Amino acid sequence: MKKTKNIRVLLSAYQCGPGMGSVSQIGWEWYQRLSKVCQITLLTHIRNREALEASGIPLEGSTVIFIDTEWFAGPLYRFASFCFPRSEHPRFLIASLDFFVYDWLAVRKASHLLKSGQNWDIVHEVTPVSPMAATRLYKLGIPLVLGPWNGAMASPTTFPEIMKAESKWLYPLRNFGRVIDLLLGSTRNAALILTATKSTLAGISEGNRSKCRFLLENGVDLNLFQFQEWPSVPSDSNPLHILFVGRLLPFKGVSMLLEALKAVSFPVQLTVVGDGPERLNLERLTTEFGISEKVEFTGNLPLNEIGKIMQKAHVFCLPSVRESGGAVLLEAMAVGRPVIAIDFGGPAEIVDDGVGVKLPATGKADVVQGLIKQFESVRQQPEVWKVRGQEGRTRVENNYSWDAKIARAIEYYRELIGSKT
Repeated sequence: MKKTKNIRVLLSAYQCGPGMGSVSQIGWEWYQRLSKVCQITLLTHIRNREALEASGIPLEGSTVIFIDTEWFAGPLYRFASFCFPRSEHPRFLIASLDFFVYDWLAVRKASHLLKSGQNWDIVHEVTPVSPMAATRLYKLGIPLVLGPWNGAMASPTTFPEIMKAESKWLYPLRNFGRVIDLLLGSTRNAALILTATKSTLAGISEGNRSKCRFLLENGVDLNLFQFQEWPSVPSDSNPLHILFVGRLLPFKGVSMLLEALKAVSFPVQLTVVGDGPERLNLERLTTEFGISEKVEFTGNLPLNEIGKIMQKAHVFCLPSVRESGGAVLLEAMAVGRPVIAIDFGGPAEIVDDGVGVKLPATGKADVVQGLIKQFESVRQQPEVWKVRGQEGRTRVENNYSWDAKIARAIEYYRELIGSKT
């Protein structure tokens, strides 16, 4: 990548820190990778401080400024947790109101820095990755980049038993973000909006779509997720190894995966990596279905261990019925593993027949039968699935690695500030 240290970027990452969750990881990747090629001033929440300091911040050539809203965020999160002890997404929606307090304080801090003589060429808000995150950072008078955003996705109507557990009724409140955006003028005053999916683009007001560019919010660290040749083909003496990685929540569809395993007659081994409020229920189902010897729950694992576990799998399965992104699919593809997902949301735009299979989002029974069919296909057509894994790796290298993503962002920065760079 061309040396671009003369580009000064004010980077706002409300969520930012390694090992703190997928969105926080996104914020960290932007900060640590842009710091290598730009002059970065990072604005981030004080709750990220411990993880960031453990990672050696401030990184060379960068400055880190913490914004403290814990006086508001703490009570708000406790209230949300009390109201929705099992459903993580409603909790998240309510707790996310803290962002607007953070943004108000971040704009105040940045304005004071401008008055004291500091300046930037670009202001880029990278997290949250939701169109709900309307910001006032444009008031600094510097070209504002928003995103990549991923959101504005409708809820599926064909999985009522699953979405009921996720308090589906609360999802329309996401539209409240559009009202906030209209009032604050975030998208209206942005110079560039990065959108990850077609749904996200469709959710942007028509008058602002001309300033939108596609860029997936997720990226893959190819050093952590290294390609490995496919394992020995599954057979009667070598179980088909299936892998799931993710938060254990109702909409992730792991219960459907367990039902499929219950109906499979050939040797199979499922590894479930992750934790969450649904874990006890899933462990109970595993016992009820009589498949305890076929399923291993590992709990949460660091990224470097996840990459190694992926290398042992024949196929990666994400039966999530409402997945806006799909970073874990890209990570499995980077390792060279074919993927199975639901034809809805983010996975619908990542997965095709070249890298795996999309199951129709037509209901629970159809998904379970589809999983059984595809597991049988892996055994019967191993060469087809092996080639899909190889193609996945190629696509990630060309389009979804963090190096490719940051290079694209730098191009966008240059377009906005023109001959200055």
